[in-house]
Amino acid sequence: MTWISSLHSLSHRELLVIESVFKSNPKACLVIVSTSLDSPKGNAVLKPFLNMGFNLITVSPDFDSIFKHTYAETWFNRLKTGNINPGEVSLGQNLSNLLRLVLLYKYGGVYIDTDVIVLKSFNNLSNVIGAQSMNIETKTWSRLNNAVLVFDKHHPLLYKFIQEFALTFDGNKWGHNGPYLVSRVVGRVTNRPGFNFTVLPPPAFYPVDWSRIRSLFRGPNNRIQSDWLRRKLEQIRRQSYAVHLWNRQSKDVRAEE
Repeated sequence: MTWISSLHSLSHRELLVIESVFKSNPKACLVIVSTSLDSPKGNAVLKPFLNMGFNLITVSPDFDSIFKHTYAETWFNRLKTGNINPGEVSLGQNLSNLLRLVLLYKYGGVYIDTDVIVLKSFNNLSNVIGAQSMNIETKTWSRLNNAVLVFDKHHPLLYKFIQEFALTFDGNKWGHNGPYLVSRVVGRVTNRPGFNFTVLPPPAFYPVDWSRIRSLFRGPNNRIQSDWLRRKLEQIRRQSYAVHLWNRQSKDVRAEE
């Protein structure tokens, strides 16, 4: 995980996500790359997980070291010298988009956002990315997402993601350097030799679209809503490895009975 925000903004939801990681994968090693959490106060917040014997590590990101010998290095140097406009979108968000790609490329493993509730073990997943939405007519993905990524070290698709970030960065378009980026690249390399990866359907990680995520927290007002909730929960239990809560849309929604 990455946590570029302040310690103050860490809520019970993020702690629930961490709990879900270890509940579903008790032998996991969770590394949270974060300056605010890699601190005495941050360690105090996470201490209950350590007391339970879980393998949890916090480490402050050294961007120069992490990005070295990748396309990210040149982009970051240009950013520091003022030759790249960071744009109106949060620079922290775009650094997180790049950081996850480079860390996975150099070390391999699983990346998950801090608003993704993990439900099942990821042990049988290898080199996968999840579709956020599907084209009903063609039954092919229409958009991918980068909130969950499972890849081997030095995977060529990750190399292409990092290259695309550095060459096409736009800090003024939300999602351009994140979900839209991975969608662009996968669209270009699909069926090309040398790339071995799988696109999982939306129920795997994104069973509820961002536009309907609030409905997952609200008590049903009628039979139609009640039936939708029941079907959706049954689908999640059967098909989902995790549930992305789309924090931007749902963080202020209170769960109803």
